[in-house]
Amino acid sequence: MDELRKHQVSLRGASAREISRDALLEKVSHERELRSYARRATAAAIFAQRVWRRYIVTKKVALQLQEEWENMVYRHDGSITASWVSSRLLRPFLFFIACLSTKHGKICTRDVNCMQACFKIMLESINSADSRQNFCSLALGTLEERRIWTYQSKKLIFLCLFLLAECDKSHAGGQDILLITALAMRFLVVLTDLKGWKSITNNSLKDADATVNDLVGFMGSCESGLYISIRRYINKLDIPVISQAKTMVQTDDKFLITTTAVTLALRPFHATNFQLTGLDLLDMHSAAGQYCLFLLTIPMLTQRLPAVLVSALKHKSILSPCLQTLLILRDNILKEISQIDHLKIEQHSSKVIPAVGWALSNIICLFTGSENDFLDPGGLNQSLDYAFYVHVVIILAESLLSWLDNSGWPEKENQFPQVNAETSAEPVGKVSYENETIRTLKMSYVDLLSPVCQQWHLSKLLSISKTAAYVHTDDAQNPKYLRKLELLDIAYFYSYILRIFSILNPTHGPLPVLNMLSFTPGYLVTLWEALESLLFPRKGDICADHDFSTSKILGNKKVRGDKKQKQLNKGGGNKWTNILHKISGKSRAGVDYTDSVDGQPTSQVDEDLQDVWAVEPLTCGPQKISKDISCLLHLFCASYSHLLLVLDDIEFYEKQVPFMLEQQRRIASALNNLVYNGLAHSTVQQNKPLMDSAIRCLHLMYERDCRHQFCPPVLWLSPARKSRPPIAVAARTHEIVLSNTKLDDALTVPSVGSVITITPHVYPFEERVQMFREFINMDKVSRKMAGEVTGPGSRAVEIVIRRGHIVEDGFRQLNTLGSRLKSSIHVSFVSECGVPEAGLDYGGLSKEFLTDISKAAFSPEYGLFSQTLTSDRFLIPNPTARYLENGIQMIEFLGRVVGKALYEGILLDYSFSHVFVQKLLGRYSFLDELSTLDPELYRNLMYVKHYDGDIKDLSLDFTLTEESFGKHYVIELKPGGKNVCVTNENKMQYVHAMADYKLNRQILPYSNAFYRGLTDLISPSWLKLFNASEFNQLLSGGDFDIDVDDLRNNTRYTGGYSEGNRTIKLFWEVIKGFEPKERCMLVKFVTSCSRAPLLGFKHLQPSFTIHKVACDASLLATIGGQDVERLPSASTCYNTLKLPTYKRASTLRAKLLYAISSNTGFELS
Repeated sequence: MDELRKHQVSLRGASAREISRDALLEKVSHERELRSYARRATAAAIFAQRVWRRYIVTKKVALQLQEEWENMVYRHDGSITASWVSSRLLRPFLFFIACLSTKHGKICTRDVNCMQACFKIMLESINSADSRQNFCSLALGTLEERRIWTYQSKKLIFLCLFLLAECDKSHAGGQDILLITALAMRFLVVLTDLKGWKSITNNSLKDADATVNDLVGFMGSCESGLYISIRRYINKLDIPVISQAKTMVQTDDKFLITTTAVTLALRPFHATNFQLTGLDLLDMHSAAGQYCLFLLTIPMLTQRLPAVLVSALKHKSILSPCLQTLLILRDNILKEISQIDHLKIEQHSSKVIPAVGWALSNIICLFTGSENDFLDPGGLNQSLDYAFYVHVVIILAESLLSWLDNSGWPEKENQFPQVNAETSAEPVGKVSYENETIRTLKMSYVDLLSPVCQQWHLSKLLSISKTAAYVHTDDAQNPKYLRKLELLDIAYFYSYILRIFSILNPTHGPLPVLNMLSFTPGYLVTLWEALESLLFPRKGDICADHDFSTSKILGNKKVRGDKKQKQLNKGGGNKWTNILHKISGKSRAGVDYTDSVDGQPTSQVDEDLQDVWAVEPLTCGPQKISKDISCLLHLFCASYSHLLLVLDDIEFYEKQVPFMLEQQRRIASALNNLVYNGLAHSTVQQNKPLMDSAIRCLHLMYERDCRHQFCPPVLWLSPARKSRPPIAVAARTHEIVLSNTKLDDALTVPSVGSVITITPHVYPFEERVQMFREFINMDKVSRKMAGEVTGPGSRAVEIVIRRGHIVEDGFRQLNTLGSRLKSSIHVSFVSECGVPEAGLDYGGLSKEFLTDISKAAFSPEYGLFSQTLTSDRFLIPNPTARYLENGIQMIEFLGRVVGKALYEGILLDYSFSHVFVQKLLGRYSFLDELSTLDPELYRNLMYVKHYDGDIKDLSLDFTLTEESFGKHYVIELKPGGKNVCVTNENKMQYVHAMADYKLNRQILPYSNAFYRGLTDLISPSWLKLFNASEFNQLLSGGDFDIDVDDLRNNTRYTGGYSEGNRTIKLFWEVIKGFEPKERCMLVKFVTSCSRAPLLGFKHLQPSFTIHKVACDASLLATIGGQDVERLPSASTCYNTLKLPTYKRASTLRAKLLYAISSNTGFELS
């Protein structure tokens, strides 16, 4: 209690309620704050009242002065003097106009009348030759008169520029403001032009010139606000339609205002004391700096002004100082330009395109000519320095791209349509519906940049870069800007322009730039020569012809991986195992990551060849290369990938343009190393434009090599020869990553997954096949863990198939299962006689069913598929299949049949056209692939493409005729194609339109249907491991023959047979004497498939087995007596041949041939 009282203080007697010390202090502090707030509120109220009283008093005085001034002016007898103008006219006028108009940013009718009267008197005074009447004579008077004259002149300049900024005909009273603005601008032009001072004598000319220059200097500084006022005015000008721009002649007051505004903007550059010294260039507030900041950033500046005024802006005396200022004050000006976007003087255009973007387009328009110019149309401004121009464009383009990246604008990388069956349910390519106004603005902006897409523009820059002349400039204090125009500068220029078009061109993306770059003679060759000197410093490192011939010899051997790869799998595999653990979260226990690649180690020669194709500067991908090399690579890859789309095989292989095949191999090697190492080091996002273009170019070169080889196989394997992870690790990592990542975002996944998705060719084909099987095994495990598979025979699909109706029965019973086809299928066959066939299906009959149904359905007689006209006779969907009953659904079902075969590892005896497989892999087909589909049509199109005469003589139009069931149909290749004749100008469009229809449009509905069925069982990411040829090999096996030694080394013997048994020796002797077709028939008889497993018979499950069937036969059978009469039989479910104990080779051969030709399964038993 005592302790509590010690902290309490009673100030109001015993009857008062006691309060603690802290509460008392808080209360006192609160009351003090209330008193302080009351004092501040009182002071603020007094200040507000003072300001209000001052405003009221000032306004009253200003109105009184205005009334007195009006009475004076209207009653004036017309005689004026310079002193009267200064003291009686201007002094009160400037006061009340400032109080009533300029300070509040509004103009009333009464003020307009006063201004009109004042400016008329001022013009009359200045035009007077009598020095006593001329207001400008005060500029040469006493010191006090000069001071007053300068002050009043500056105030008049402020007033005129205020009127210019507020000039808008669309507002109420706009016509009156337009008239007074024209009068004010006329006065301002006369005031700042020495020739307009009529009263100047020769004795005072020097002083008058200095006074005018000082006034012009003030007007050009940021203090006057000249350029921001002109910007506000020009921003309000209408942009004429192109068709009107050529014929429109402006003679009204607005044209006069525009002309005088431009004249005043350029006047500081023409002042006699204006010299572009080093100090001037370093001054952001100089006329050049203000001009760059406020005028060159006006949206569509050159389109808003008449052509006669635009030519004045192009003069060297204007552009050259601006370009130099932009170069020297780069950082400061870019910072100031970025602030313009936040000013309240912009229209909607600045929200789409920033000020730096408009500066870029305006400089390009001013430096390059246009068809509307009457001076040097269609060419570069001959009087300017090209190096300045290129360097400034690079600076501005880089800043614009930075703004676009920060704003989240995506680049349109696709330069051609992607026929991707994965999006078969939707139209190809997603259309982005954006605001029509924004779209129109973007198109208008891209049109302003169109001069740089002309060949003459690039050709001129290239010719200048080859000269030894340096840029001309008077700025000797800045030698770093005196270097000549280099090829690298041009590369930066177009690399940035290319990216800008990719982002902002809403219709064609970067196509206009790519067309120009790709088809400018010699440019790609020049680019590659520059890159080659940087990437391959010693040209003797690669002797491509010798290496290629050597690799062809070694290419017949199966690539199984070299010693270092085996060491990596054994020892270095722990690194990749740890990566997998981190991604999957699984422990190492019980997981075998040992790679199962067999075969002999590759020879030292093979490893040396791979080392030859390594490009040392690219071993770390784009991360370690310089910015210059990165720019050159980006531009080269983007341009060359575009050229590859239209480069036919005759040009590529025979004429070897634009590169020799040796150079093509170097290019492929560089791109292969760049892309693989970039993906492996996960540096894609930091270098996305480069990597995107490099990946696209690499894919095009690889697909061309797959179709017609020009590179040694080791070239494609070279980058990953030492660093690729074991197959099991790669497969599991790939699946784990993609399970949480969309396939389209493969560039964002970690290194292993992205390498497998984007550049699977760096793995040998055999390893990719093993990876494919690993994917399937993982899928089976996941299905089992999900409860879809609980034991042998569980959830199996039971079907009954009639031998004579195998396709119809299969379609009816299996088509609706979708992904459930991954479950096992139990097949019961009914013979053509209607008798159920004997035997139980433990997998063998289902394999036979898949083989037989594919044989029947893919037969050209069935009508769903036809064969190509080439010697390979590949399968292609029949265009008439859509007229068959359930035609499209049947093709979708066949996709599931093929998917089931791939899922179970069953080989089919058919191969598809590369064009068809390209669609399944989500890839577009181009002109040269037509040779694999219709060689005759391809030859005809090549004839048209290279036709030297007038193509009109061939009487072609943009149509083709198709025949179906005796009827002819006319197909238009483009809207209104039957009315469009093929000419020399559009023959390339015709050739590619015809190829596009045959290769893509015609086949797309069928490939989409087949793809839907196929991907019910096989993931699209698994398919992308292979190219078209490899897909066929995966489906149908390897060679069309059986390796007898491989089969013998991997055969089991049961029932009493052994490798040394006489019948077994006879068997292998007979097999070696078989024709290849007969050996395939034997394998099909035993395994239900006519091809060997892709990786050899070691991977056949169950193993190939020969079972002994004991039969009694006389010993004389060996020398001509009665031999065993029983036929061999097979158990396909166990891959077992039941072979009787024949005594003679001739009997064994005859019985075996009869058995394998009978097309029956268990009945021979």
